[in-house]
Amino acid sequence: MKVDIAYRAILWAGLICGVLDGLSAIAVAGFFGVTAIRVFQGIASGLIGRSSFQGGAGSALMGVALHFLVAFGAATAYYAASRRLPFLIDHALVCGIAFGLAVHLFMTFVVIPLSAIGTRPFVPRSFVAYLIVSMLVVGPSISLTVRRFSR
Repeated sequence: MKVDIAYRAILWAGLICGVLDGLSAIAVAGFFGVTAIRVFQGIASGLIGRSSFQGGAGSALMGVALHFLVAFGAATAYYAASRRLPFLIDHALVCGIAFGLAVHLFMTFVVIPLSAIGTRPFVPRSFVAYLIVSMLVVGPSISLTVRRFSR
């Protein structure tokens, strides 16, 4: 029974986060003049490099899959941590905001530099825009969904 709840919590948290974050990324990127397909090709470039931008819909679909892989990974990490640290459930909104901050910093300063993208110039405007999305969408969507399945 507990395993079923864990899988459902992680499944729903990952799906909700992935959809909401994907839509938010498209909206923010659109503000900067970037199309949705380029957003997901950019995600795929973390695995296959700059050639992802010549990959058309195929590399964009790979980016969507990788985007959800990251969302499910974040949901799994939060769920696992919440089993040991009950305050993550008791204070889900505040902890979710902090988790969104942590996810954004980890992706920006660890994952992306170690990926095929490598280091890239720091652009404060886009950094802050995506930080806000992470703190308001990514973290809370995961923490509140995990809380829902933990009660």
